[in-house]
Amino acid sequence: MMSPSSLRNPDGAVYFITNDPQENRIIAASIDSDGHLRLDRAVSVGGRGSHGVTANGNNGTDPLFSQGSVQVSAQANVLAAVNAGSNTVSLFGIDPRKPTNINPIGGPVSSEGEFPSSLAFNADGSRLCVLNGGAVNGVNCFTVDKKLGLIAIPNSLRSLGFNQTTPPSGPPNSLGQIIFSEDGTKLFATYKGTATAPGYLAAWDVQPDGALSATHTQVALAQGAMVAFSITPIPGEDAFFVTDPGIGFDVVDLSGKGRNSAVTVQGQVATCWSAFSPKTGSYYAIDVGANTIREVRLDGNLKGTVIAEHNVPAGTSPIDSQVATVRGKDYLYTLGANATSVEVFSLDGPGKAQRISSVDISGPARYAGIPVRASNLQGMAAYVRPN
Repeated sequence: MMSPSSLRNPDGAVYFITNDPQENRIIAASIDSDGHLRLDRAVSVGGRGSHGVTANGNNGTDPLFSQGSVQVSAQANVLAAVNAGSNTVSLFGIDPRKPTNINPIGGPVSSEGEFPSSLAFNADGSRLCVLNGGAVNGVNCFTVDKKLGLIAIPNSLRSLGFNQTTPPSGPPNSLGQIIFSEDGTKLFATYKGTATAPGYLAAWDVQPDGALSATHTQVALAQGAMVAFSITPIPGEDAFFVTDPGIGFDVVDLSGKGRNSAVTVQGQVATCWSAFSPKTGSYYAIDVGANTIREVRLDGNLKGTVIAEHNVPAGTSPIDSQVATVRGKDYLYTLGANATSVEVFSLDGPGKAQRISSVDISGPARYAGIPVRASNLQGMAAYVRPN
């Protein structure tokens, strides 16, 4: 336990990983009725974390160069997390009555690659795919079995064949996120590109039995785009909002309507993570370098405009973020890696985000004897208890 007492009937929970190289843990925090958090418990993921290496050899924040290292399926009441240092993935059941109670289902399973960094459930939580970003890189998929755990799907292990190392160097030439299309018929992974070639989306067709097409296609970014990092679906549009730390953000339109765009954001430093709020209709683009969360609106032609900037204190280094709808209102939970905090924003309407709390991680972790390093923290997923 990380606090003297936990909420008896929390409205939900958020989860992130310590990604510690000796023992990786999931930290679960309960969500109160007003969106506030209370750190509750830490649970072993059953493996070790790891840390990618930047161009100057520095071990900074964002150790996995990714979004989606922890994922939740609210439909299936399950959670999955990566062990990048053990090349494994772990599955947990979530207790809907008290969502900070998570229990392993089966044991950790091999990702069949190196440096697993991002995960994606399909819409009903019956399948899970993993993105491997190390020397052996590509994707692999599993059936989610509530009793046995993760069972490999035949003909779903697919290589990308990038020239990388384990742990990988990056962020350039590294992989960012894996995600299903809304209808589950395609699987996408973001590739960030290099200094001389822009990034793109790698896309596989998903067969009815979960197998993937033998080869992937490349989905190009709009002209002027540079880096594909995180990928967030644009509801009902067969399109994606993609963060681009080279310029700001991009829109990738797969509908054939030609609404692709690359948007340069003045003052942006490294916009790498993103989340969508169904209540405000806004996208929240997380700039770790500027300690800023930019709120973006898309019009009917998917043209994006920054409508507000929401700042966190200097040195926070905001990274992975997730929106949760609690009692009809949306809240944004952002991992402040360098500050070892979770920054909580109340989303009161378009352009009206209010920072309502900053939850310290390192103090309660120290109290509980759990090693936490700012440079290792990663991930953010949310579960809201069904009504």
